[in-house]
Amino acid sequence: MKPASPLSDLLRRVARQDRAAFATLYDATAAKLFGLVFRMVRQRDVAEDILQDVYARIWERAGDFDERKGSAMAWMGTIARNRAFDELRRSRSQPMPATSASEGPETASEDISPLEALEQSEDLERLMGCLDKLGGERRDAVLLAYRDGFSSDDLSRRFSRPVGTIKTWLFRSLVQLRKCLDQ
Repeated sequence: MKPASPLSDLLRRVARQDRAAFATLYDATAAKLFGLVFRMVRQRDVAEDILQDVYARIWERAGDFDERKGSAMAWMGTIARNRAFDELRRSRSQPMPATSASEGPETASEDISPLEALEQSEDLERLMGCLDKLGGERRDAVLLAYRDGFSSDDLSRRFSRPVGTIKTWLFRSLVQLRKCLDQ
């Protein structure tokens, strides 16, 4: 068995309500999680609000973290992505204002051109719309499998479904996503 990662150790301490561990965890991960959320919502103030909620959820749910199912960063990233997806779905009917370069995250990120960033945001918006059409458990299974690296066995345990059912969900979901994205 491999040794626990430093973030995993911090999460275990956070589960015991260790405030110092929580502060250390925040310092070690906030920039990355903020960058992830900001790239999704493209609004600094919204991303900051989401990040605050993400850390509240991490504080409350740290005891749910299971290192056998994935890394600590992937677990926290899932919380952040899901919260950002929730916000995007909630505000979908409202146009999102473009942000200026000065409103961007202060974290180091990939060096991409504004045109590439626009294309990525448009692709993400299309993908999110197609994912929403999949429905609850199937959408979650696709995200956990292809974004977070969960295996069919992991998903089978998580959703209390046979492995064959999970594989069918994933196959049919990918076909449906491909058709939706091709439209």
